[in-house]
Amino acid sequence: MIDDDLIYVGVDVSKANLDICVGVMGSMSTLNNDGSGHEALCRMLKPLKVGLVVLEATGGYEFACAAALQSAGLPVAIINPRQARDFARAMGRLAKTDRIDAQGLAHLAQVWADRPDAAHLVKPLPDAQQRTLAALVGRRRQLVQMRTMEGNHLGVAHPSAHKSIKIVIKSLETQIRHIEAALAAHLKLHHADVSKLLGDVKGIGAATVATLMAELPELGTLKSRQVSALAGVAPYNHDSGRLKGKRCISGGRATLRSALYMATLAATRFNPVIRVFYQRLLAAGKPKKVALVACMRKLLTILNAIVKSGLPWNENLLTRDVKTA
Repeated sequence: MIDDDLIYVGVDVSKANLDICVGVMGSMSTLNNDGSGHEALCRMLKPLKVGLVVLEATGGYEFACAAALQSAGLPVAIINPRQARDFARAMGRLAKTDRIDAQGLAHLAQVWADRPDAAHLVKPLPDAQQRTLAALVGRRRQLVQMRTMEGNHLGVAHPSAHKSIKIVIKSLETQIRHIEAALAAHLKLHHADVSKLLGDVKGIGAATVATLMAELPELGTLKSRQVSALAGVAPYNHDSGRLKGKRCISGGRATLRSALYMATLAATRFNPVIRVFYQRLLAAGKPKKVALVACMRKLLTILNAIVKSGLPWNENLLTRDVKTA
């Protein structure tokens, strides 16, 4: 049951401002999205009996505010913008302004707080080490994308532009090496044991290890189904009445799924466990894409079990399990 004594708060975040709704139909206010604004928001909310503060993910502009609220002892949840918009539509809010969004987030906070698993919605924000790792992984991904773009340009550009493009590519490759060295040093200093466990799995390279640890800090702490859902490789039912639709993957963390896909491609060739599993699915008539997604899910399940147990990769045991499954 919803506690009538609790106050639910919605905060719509933009680069410059915070639009705040205190209570589902409560007062509205606007603060700057900076240190002073965050302090003012904390002072505003601390005397109240706050049940939950919900912020919408806005390209990273929400993080400092959420960290300040959590440091002040207030329960905070950051949600996907699509969730917020779908909820608003379901509640009949078709118009969209910052204030309307803040009201919708406050209403969503109240509904979420009534769920039996509400405690799982309020998760600790990543610490400084995790934020550094995520920033390095994100920067490496940007540099690799830029290098790919310049390589594509080189193939179609006029010869007079080749020299410039090659200089840029060389510079990007230097920066990628520097970032990868910083990643290796960070993992060795702060995550040596887990990175060693993951790196011992065939098909999992250094870049994949870093991406897994940056994009999926929950690895080893959740059940396999939950981890698969976070990565976006868990199949969901699409049934209605007598119709039994195809099971499809949906949602999840796209950058993590991309890294896992590339690792799985390598694993279907060089990892005996995944290779046997993949070949068995193809022999059963499964389309290659379906088989690859199933292998992604299996590989992630294995990695989750390895981190959870702390036990290293055991090729013989896992190969036997696959063959008898």
